[in-house]
Parts: sequence; C-alpha cells; structure tokens
Amino acid sequence: MNMLLAGRFHPLLLHFPIALILFAGASEIIATWTARPEWRAMAVVNVRAGAAFAVATVAAGWLFASAHGVDPSAALEWHRWLGVGATVGAVAAALAHGDLSSKRSLWSFRIALAWAVIVVTVAAHVGAGLVWGADFLHL
Repeated sequence: MNMLLAGRFHPLLLHFPIALILFAGASEIIATWTARPEWRAMAVVNVRAGAAFAVATVAAGWLFASAHGVDPSAALEWHRWLGVGATVGAVAAALAHGDLSSKRSLWSFRIALAWAVIVVTVAAHVGAGLVWGADFLHL
C-alpha cells in the first residue's frame, strides 16, 4: 500500500481510539464508585481495543504528517508526540490489567489508563487545532 494512502487513514481511524480510551476511563471510574466488576471488564475491553486502534492511528498519522504538502510546525510535533504518549499509556493499560484483584496490578492499570485519558485528550485538542485552527473552540 502506498505510504501516502496509508497516512490518509489517520482522520478515519483517530475517532475510534479517542472514544474507546475515554469510555474505558469513564468505565473505570464507575467501577470504582459502584464496585461492580462488569464496569471494570468494560474498561479493560475498551482500553484493549483503544490501544490497538491507537497503534494504527499513530502509524497512519506519522505517515500522513511526513507527506508532501503537510507543513511542519511546532503544533504538529506536539501532536505527534502526544499521540505516541497516549498510545504508550493505552498499551500499558491494556497490558497492565493482569489480575486486577491485586492492588498493585489494579493501580498500574488505573495509572496507565489515567495517563492515556489525559494525554489522548490533549493530543486530540492539539490535532483539532491543526485542522480547524487554534481558535476552533471560541464562539
């Protein structure tokens, strides 16, 4: 597959890991509040899927950002590395779940998931600024 074509999948792919990782974070909060194991299971399933999509999204994004006609900027570099950081957090959470009855595993999962949620939110904001302009949230 042509590298530029693969890079053009970035805008299509990026919404999946954002939604999945944010939903995983919300599910973990609900699991903590309610002590219902099905919410933690939902968090684990969603962060696993989110991590897989995040890897594909980051790969496509790096290809897309290096394509002819894409202007390099400080915001683009921040977006790239924030995307990598969010992906690392999501993959770490996906791998850290282990036996979540262990306090150590549970806290490793929560910390990695919290990192992924925070960094994916910032990466998404910076990415939206690249597409829509820095003042896209101003009414």
